[in-house]
Amino acid sequence: MTLPIPVPMAVAIYFTTWWIVLFAVLPFGVRSQEESREVVPGTDPGAPMLPRLAVKALWTTGLSALVFAAILAMFAYL
Repeated sequence: MTLPIPVPMAVAIYFTTWWIVLFAVLPFGVRSQEESREVVPGTDPGAPMLPRLAVKALWTTGLSALVFAAILAMFAYL
């Protein structure tokens, strides 16, 4: 299969899409220290208890792949 766009442009689009989706996924499921009533002394009460960044990176990668596939389809068929 050939890409409808040059490879460097495809990499740049995927990289940009990944970061945008990451910022959309980051707030999902986050509980602050204040919400869980376990504020560690010396930290901000709004700091997350368990950010689960590895899980969010996996979700981001999957969602970015879907968005990237839609973008490629748009370039190929429009």
